[in-house]
Amino acid sequence: MDGKMLARLGAVVFVAVAITATAIEMNRKEDAPEAWPSGRTTQAQADPLRDELTRCQFLGEAGPRDPACMRAWAENRNRFLAPGARPAERLPDMPPAPRDNVIPQPGRTDQPAPVPAVPIAPRSLEEAR
Repeated sequence: MDGKMLARLGAVVFVAVAITATAIEMNRKEDAPEAWPSGRTTQAQADPLRDELTRCQFLGEAGPRDPACMRAWAENRNRFLAPGARPAERLPDMPPAPRDNVIPQPGRTDQPAPVPAVPIAPRSLEEAR
C-alpha cells in the first residue's frame, strides 16, 4: 500500500466514525435536567402581580397606556422601594469591609496605597486660573 491509498483509507474511516457518532447522538433521548440544589422552595401560590406584569410586558407599546398596567407597575415599585419594604427572602449578610485606616508598614507590598485626604482637583474654575 502506498501513502495516498493509506491517507484515503484513514479519511474514509474518520468520516464513517463521525457519521456514526452523529447518528447515535441524534437518536439519544434527552433526560430531564436535574433541579439545581438551591435549597429554595417553589412558590405554592401564584402571584397575581407577576401575572399582570407579564401580561403588560406582552402588550408592548400599548402597556404604558393601559391603566391596569400603570397600577401594576406602581404596586411593583412600592413593593421594592417603599420604606420598610423587605424582600420575601433575605440575602446572607456580607462580611464587614476592610477598614481604610490601615497603618502602612515599611517593607510590606500587600497593603493598599494611602489615599490623600484632600481633593486634588480645584473646587471652582476661578481657583484653577
